[in-house]
Amino acid sequence: QVQLVESGGGWVQAGGSLRLSCAASGSIFSINTMGWYRQAPGKQRELVAAIASGGGTDYANSVKGRFTISRDDAENAVYLQMNSLKPEDTGVYYCNNILRGWPWGQGTQVTVSS
Repeated sequence: QVQLVESGGGWVQAGGSLRLSCAASGSIFSINTMGWYRQAPGKQRELVAAIASGGGTDYANSVKGRFTISRDDAENAVYLQMNSLKPEDTGVYYCNNILRGWPWGQGTQVTVSS
């Protein structure tokens, strides 16, 4: 049974940076397309970044140029480097297998103040 654990969230002022981490037990990231999602208060969860097993990446338009997704298959981990943060980036961030949809973890809260 796969368990996802997100960490690294916190509070920052606009323009600041955070680095989120995601790790899983019970599976291997190296053969899975992984993504970072966020859910703002009162809004649907949305995919903001994705990384394929071969390393290719894609981003939502709202975060292009500011966020970078990466993976370390040896550590079975995926990361999200978030720079130039804006208040609208505030929300709970989750990782998941984009294609298979594992059970959601608890997420990690990101709060960006103006």
